[in-house]
Amino acid sequence: MSYVAVYHVATPDTPNKVLTHLDDIVATLAEHGVRFARWQPSPIEKGASDAQMIAAYQAQIDRLAYAKVEVSSVTSAQPQNDPVRAQFLNERRYSEDHARFFIAGQGLIALHVGGYVYAVRCEKNDLLVIPAGMPHWIDIGENPHFVTLHLFNTAEGCEASSTDGEIARCFPGLDD
Repeated sequence: MSYVAVYHVATPDTPNKVLTHLDDIVATLAEHGVRFARWQPSPIEKGASDAQMIAAYQAQIDRLAYAKVEVSSVTSAQPQNDPVRAQFLNERRYSEDHARFFIAGQGLIALHVGGYVYAVRCEKNDLLVIPAGMPHWIDIGENPHFVTLHLFNTAEGCEASSTDGEIARCFPGLDD
């Protein structure tokens, strides 16, 4: 189930509130310029290629008007998941919107907004669009499994820049 847990940075062990209703999630995140939506599922066969996965959601992608789409996937069957998880746990920001659509699996995307952290658990069919410059990190869990479309404003894509903050390690992760 998708949810948003809102924490004050001074109390990372206890959320101030947890939202589970789609309308509440959408409204709360929209207050900070973050877009959350749930797309209708498209049939995708197991073993589909990246091009087939993109094609299945092309109409929704076109409505968002992003210039580039990449498929990202991580599964627990892949070796060396600990370094991959550690990389995602580094707080970062992008110079353009950071948009992800979850085709399968789940991830916990934590948004650092002022004195608060909004931990957004995304799962299959969830779209999260984080505005340019907003610090955030992603926890993929101890046994990761996700397939996402990563959408970019420009055809060149965009690299994340680290904030060099250690805040991500203070908050509960996906498996906590």
